[in-house]
Amino acid sequence: MRRAILKSVAALAVSAAFGASAFAANPVEISFYYPVAVGGAVTKTIDSMVADFEKANPDIKVKAVYAGTYQESIVKALTAFKSGTPPTLAVLLSTDLFTLIDENAIVPIDGLANDKAWIDGFYKGFMENSQTGGKTWGVPFQRSTIVMYYNKNLFKEAGLNPDKAPATWTEMVEAAKKLTKRDAAGNVSQWGVKIPSTGFGYWMFQAMAASNDTILMNNAGTKTYFDKPGAVQALQHWVDLAAKDKVMPSGSIEWGTTPKDFLEQKAAMVWTTTGNLTNIRTNATFPFGVAMLPGNKHPGSPTGGGNFYVFNKTSPEQQKAALKFIRFTTEPARAAQWSIATGYVAPRQDAWDTPEMKKYLQEVPAAGVAREQMKYGVAELSTHDNQRVTKALNDNLQAALAGTKAPEAALKDAQRESDRILRSYGR
Repeated sequence: MRRAILKSVAALAVSAAFGASAFAANPVEISFYYPVAVGGAVTKTIDSMVADFEKANPDIKVKAVYAGTYQESIVKALTAFKSGTPPTLAVLLSTDLFTLIDENAIVPIDGLANDKAWIDGFYKGFMENSQTGGKTWGVPFQRSTIVMYYNKNLFKEAGLNPDKAPATWTEMVEAAKKLTKRDAAGNVSQWGVKIPSTGFGYWMFQAMAASNDTILMNNAGTKTYFDKPGAVQALQHWVDLAAKDKVMPSGSIEWGTTPKDFLEQKAAMVWTTTGNLTNIRTNATFPFGVAMLPGNKHPGSPTGGGNFYVFNKTSPEQQKAALKFIRFTTEPARAAQWSIATGYVAPRQDAWDTPEMKKYLQEVPAAGVAREQMKYGVAELSTHDNQRVTKALNDNLQAALAGTKAPEAALKDAQRESDRILRSYGR
């Protein structure tokens, strides 16, 4: 009897060993699309994170695919989904939420992770663009707000306090006038301020509107409020910076070159994502400050950046592996590491409580500005058929900034087009 039992145990051990080796030889393979929207070595950081995950989880193989900009990434992900070969997971804009749901392209995260405490650990401001209809569809990853970077040396030269950034629209205009440099012929060598209008123009505009007590859409993503008086006043302020105050270039200002213009000291103040902090820290040859955005009635900024999404038409094993990767990358120490490496806002308080993050904040207090601004954060503009609605707004913002439409007319046109696009969703 004893000999039979020993034989059975030995057989089970052999079977287990064989099964384990077979399991390791056939890991679950998942594909991961991600974008890069800021300067710096984001790709290297992602590759390092993937390598660490695979080392800790030899039964899972992650194929990380750089998919371009956010706009290119959503197109590639949906094209792959419609062709029947979707990525298992992707980092896409938090504002792509309704589009992905309407396409039935993603699965609810809380259907995979029955862990309310983990989901509730993400900042509520970031979850506004991650949850709808009582479900959690995205997990915050490379999230951000807009902040203002300013050149302390240029502030000193202009007789401004380098330790005190302008806090209101009026203060920013006054400072920008002192910071704009022109030669005798009127040629500008240094602009007081640059606010980019391409790519994420709607985001910059939303910040101005939010600080003027104006929200641009409802929570259900079925209505927009582009032509409210507070929004018109905000756009007028933006247009006036170039047309009236002469402290910013007229026409389009490129999203991608704004940090470069700041680093080359062609602009004394710039508005851009906190995700550019590490890039600017690494490359600035001068002392700089980071501040909350100057507001009108109070501070204000929409949140921004990307969420993890898990795609439909993938196997249960792949979805489970994707969730494991998401949880791995958002663990406190790794979320802190990602924030330090990129400048994005760590999306959970427990990441800010790590020794690494506390040390980083002591060394780089500017990193805490975005977190403090979260108190005044609003959900980023997101609606059904979001790309078309956003394009309608962006096109009209560009027209106003180019001087071909008055701000009020531009926003009425944007609202009219938005109403047309969303008509079928608002019933």
